[in-house]
Amino acid sequence: MLGFDFQQLLHDMIYLIPAVAIALSCHEFAHAYVSYKLGDYTQKANGRLTLNPLKHLDPMGTLCLILFKFGWAKPVEVDPYNYKDKKEGMILVALAGPLMNLLLGFLFTLLYMFLIKGAFTNGSVSELRLYLITLASTTSVINIGLGVFNLIPLPPLDGSKVLLGILKEETYFKLMQYEQVLSFLLIGMLVFGILDGPLFYVRDAFINCFTTVSMHLLGMA
Repeated sequence: MLGFDFQQLLHDMIYLIPAVAIALSCHEFAHAYVSYKLGDYTQKANGRLTLNPLKHLDPMGTLCLILFKFGWAKPVEVDPYNYKDKKEGMILVALAGPLMNLLLGFLFTLLYMFLIKGAFTNGSVSELRLYLITLASTTSVINIGLGVFNLIPLPPLDGSKVLLGILKEETYFKLMQYEQVLSFLLIGMLVFGILDGPLFYVRDAFINCFTTVSMHLLGMA
């Protein structure tokens, strides 16, 4: 039994590792790129204005995402005082990561449906096509899940930074006095599965929507 589980884990790694690398690297790159375009050059100086996974991946956060379905990368440090409009800049930079993941989720869903259509047309599935189908599906689900998860308005997630652009600064910084407590609250809800239902529901809604749109674009019944 242990051998089977280990083999299954190794089998899953050939899909999970590239999927997680794509999701986390593109997420952090999106933060860095939007911040850079808004006038903050910190990311370029720190070497974060790149898609190179080695510049973005946090070993523990990557492992947690692979094993427990939630994780993190090295956070991109930004200086909102470099933006012309600090509040608007914070909203745009914070949303860039999750929106990048949702965009990738759609593109990989489209790729998945394209590969499925080709498999039905050809009447057979090669090992390479089967690998690409599973990789596309895995990458789509992980990106959508990561995008939805990061929109939760609790620190240290991106959704909490969006609050800076919505709330008055005084109110926001009063709230962030309890940042550590709110972070532990988030961890507790994850550990006890309180967020599982809502997160899965929203993620599946995106998956269903992206699948439907992809099928229409590809002319599939």
